[in-house]
This record gives sequence, C-alpha cells and structure tokens, in this order.
Amino acid sequence: MKKLFATAGIIMCLAAAAGCSQSGESQTEKQNTNEGGWAPQKNIEWVVTSSAGGGSDVYTRVIAEIMKDEGMVDQTILINNQTDGGGEVGRLRVSQEKSDGHLLLTFNSGDLVPMVTNTDNRIENFRPIAVMAVDRHLLLKGKKTPYADLKEALEAAKAGEKITIGGSKGEDYRLYEMFLDVSGLSDKQLTYIMYDATSDAITSLLGGHIDYCISKPASSIQYMESNDVEAEVALAKEPFGGSLGDIPLLSQATGLEDIEAPIWRGVVGPASMPDEAVKFWSDLLGQVSETEAWKTDYIEKNHLTPLYLPAEEAETYMKDYEKTILAQ
Repeated sequence: MKKLFATAGIIMCLAAAAGCSQSGESQTEKQNTNEGGWAPQKNIEWVVTSSAGGGSDVYTRVIAEIMKDEGMVDQTILINNQTDGGGEVGRLRVSQEKSDGHLLLTFNSGDLVPMVTNTDNRIENFRPIAVMAVDRHLLLKGKKTPYADLKEALEAAKAGEKITIGGSKGEDYRLYEMFLDVSGLSDKQLTYIMYDATSDAITSLLGGHIDYCISKPASSIQYMESNDVEAEVALAKEPFGGSLGDIPLLSQATGLEDIEAPIWRGVVGPASMPDEAVKFWSDLLGQVSETEAWKTDYIEKNHLTPLYLPAEEAETYMKDYEKTILAQ
C-alpha cells in the first residue's frame, strides 16, 4: 500500500505540473477542446452506490453542480443513488450496460474493496475516466457516547463492555480491522455495524445507537461545526490541516499505532463506453479539477488531497490498487 501511494504522489506531482503549464488557457478554449468530437445529446445518468448525504454523494453533486454552473454541459445530470446489496447491484448494472456515453458511475477505493472481495466484478469491466481526489478519515463520537474519551472507551472494552463502531463499506471497514489489530481487542469487544453510506452511520451516532463512527470530513464537517458530533481522533499517519489541525492522531490520543486507509475518489463508465465519450468526460473532469469552486468548495472545505488523473493514468492507478487488494 505504501508503494502504491508513493506512486500516486509522483503521478499527482506530474498532473499538477501539467495543470500549471495550461494555466493560461481560458475556460472557453478548454470547452472548445471537444468541439467536433463526441458530446452528450440527452440526459446523463450518474449512478452513486451510496445513500444521499454520504461522501460519494457529496462528491458527485459538487462535480455535477460545477459542470452546470460553468456551462460545461447543457444536458440535465440525473444522480441516481442505487444502494442495493451494498452498492453491488448498481456497480454490476453499470458494468454490463450498453453505453452510448450517457451513463457514469462514481467509483472509489471504498467501492473496489468489497467488489473484488465479494464478487467476480473487476475494473476490467469498466472504463476508468478519472481520479479526482484522495480522502482520509476521522473517528467521531456523539453527544450520547458514554465515554469521556477514546482511551476510556478502550479500557471499558477490555473490562467487558461492548463498544460499537459504525461506518460505511470498503475502507471504513478496513480501518476497523486495523483498529482491532493495533488495539488488541476482538470483534466481540469492539463491534462494527456497516451502513450503506457514512450519512446513515452518522444518523445512528446522533441517535445514540452506536458509540463511535468512522467518517470522512465531507460527510461530517457540518455536524462537527454544529457541535452535534466531535472528532475524537484523526485516522491518519499525519495530522489534518486547517480547521481540523487540532484533532489528535490515534497515537497522541491513546498511545496506539497510527492507522490510515486513504480513499481515492474517481469516475468510471461501462466497459462498452466509446473511446470518444471516455475522452470527453475525462477532459471535462480535468476542467472541473482546475476550477476555483472545486478547489475551495470541495477540496479545501472537506480537507482532501487534490489528485486529478486522466483516463489512461486512472486506469493504471485503479488496476494497480486492485492488484494490491487481491494480493492481501
């Protein structure tokens, strides 16, 4: 995993350099790049395999809003949240759909992990279009969490109390498994409840149905700002910056080894998507990644690391990640 993200860092630098070299190009010139080529002619369906309000949903809606506000697409973008089977039904459907270029799927490492673990579906059944950002996680507690801090909760678990942690699929669950490993607790002492989306887990935390919640900042920042939840620790190897800079790492809060499972966020299409449509959407997402709205209203606001990879590089990146997961 370390090797994979070191490679990603190199790619990120190259992508940033390429973006800088085009900084003088006007928005109109960028939009004209695809003139004479493929362009959408009808409504665009954009499938999200998690519930409304979750990290993937927020990510998708921000992109769609920028595309419309910047006049990048004239057609209506219809966001379709398909959560059946933990999202596997929606992913399978997109992978098998006959495509004319008007069907997109939000896809990230949190989707890939359960997909390759529990099904025969693979990246080769999709057309990777772009990678847009890398996200990290927080461990939240609610007002009804009955422990002063995480250290007290861990002591209670060791003494026989059952502690519950909620979260989404994929990387959230991988972090839970890492947490079990570094804490020395069993899954009976520290139980995981999986939800279709982080927003569902946060709702359970607010209601006092779980003790802690694994979340990305994009899904939880509004609840933190309203003081409905508190970020107990940053599940990362390095502290967050900005307004999240005071959140301690796991090692600082408990003395345990720091853990992280960065989640890359991307977009794919069906395997049958035409090459010219892949190029259109990949170029358009590159334009989105250069807008101030993306940089401030999504990347900075939600404390992500920017990482735009066009179609060919995104395909290599996703397939390399898939090989890493399958090898574990």
